[in-house]
Amino acid sequence: GGLIVNLLFTVCGRAGSKGVTGKNLRNFCGAPLVWYTLAAVSVYQERCLPEGGRIRTVLNTDSEELAQLTAGVPDPPVFLRRPPELAGDRAAKVSVIRDCLLRAQTLWGEKFDAVVDLDITSPLRTAGDIQAAVSRKLARPETDAVYSVAPARRNPYFNMVREENGFFCKAIPSDFTARQQAPVFYDMNASIYAYSVKPLLEKDPATFFNDRADAVEMLDTGILDIDSEEDYELMQAIAEHLYARRPDFREIRDRAHMWL
Repeated sequence: GGLIVNLLFTVCGRAGSKGVTGKNLRNFCGAPLVWYTLAAVSVYQERCLPEGGRIRTVLNTDSEELAQLTAGVPDPPVFLRRPPELAGDRAAKVSVIRDCLLRAQTLWGEKFDAVVDLDITSPLRTAGDIQAAVSRKLARPETDAVYSVAPARRNPYFNMVREENGFFCKAIPSDFTARQQAPVFYDMNASIYAYSVKPLLEKDPATFFNDRADAVEMLDTGILDIDSEEDYELMQAIAEHLYARRPDFREIRDRAHMWL
């Protein structure tokens, strides 16, 4: 029989956004941006979920428009209205995920094996990316979280600098003459987070990612998070390039477009 897993998927979005106005409500390559995240869950559930496994999906938002947008897909996520104290831009994302977990436990009267958060502004993820993160989390119960990363383009030991006393200096002083000598760094690309339930309920949200985490590597698509209008345009160009060449990316787009 194997392991029967019960997963809670969380999709979270605020109504406001500083960088790109109403970014969570936008269209992306011809379909609502948020649908790409829901499409990835849908394909993962169909193809990658262990037999007998179950997924519950919730949308946590203070945006009525976003709730309406997600209600239009088959098997829509359950809408959890975000409480005002978690709706400001200072609220820690971990606090929002914890809120989702507590409410989902009450709602379904179930225990979850892991909580998987998918960022709306990272539409370029595949079902395989989700599977990699979930599998790693379930295989390593001692980790508090497994998150997605991409290889860092800059290295604080080698080619990152900061200003100090009127001069610029290396971010971390070193005598490395080649990047290959420096320790390897990764960017948290903010696409996928798979949490252990107990730490999510007990650990300090502000310092949650300082320790006891593991990571899975994703394709570096240059910009994975939409924080400006330029990002938004560039992301769609990168997306079209990937849809033309990679069936695993294309199937997510096709699933989202199927719902139009």
